[in-house]
Amino acid sequence: MAKTTKKGSSKEPVTRDYTIHLHKHMQKISFKKRAPRAIRVVRQYAEKVMSTKDIRIDTKLNKFLWSNGIRNVPRRVRVRFSRKRNEDEDAKEKMY
Repeated sequence: MAKTTKKGSSKEPVTRDYTIHLHKHMQKISFKKRAPRAIRVVRQYAEKVMSTKDIRIDTKLNKFLWSNGIRNVPRRVRVRFSRKRNEDEDAKEKMY
């Protein structure tokens, strides 16, 4: 009989590409809160798929989400998530 392992529990360094559909998260959000909400949505999605609380957003992604201003967030964004080992010994999370 084959061994069964838990899915998603491995904490190996990994890199994956995702497309995040931001438009569905921007419904009924006032104009002045759209770009900050988009950043929060990307952060929550990364937290979920990479299973770590320590999320660092690259400045290029931040610039892209804010490129059309605070009101007109891009409808979808293609991102590359990388889970890496944390070099800091006294960090709470082993991966970031």
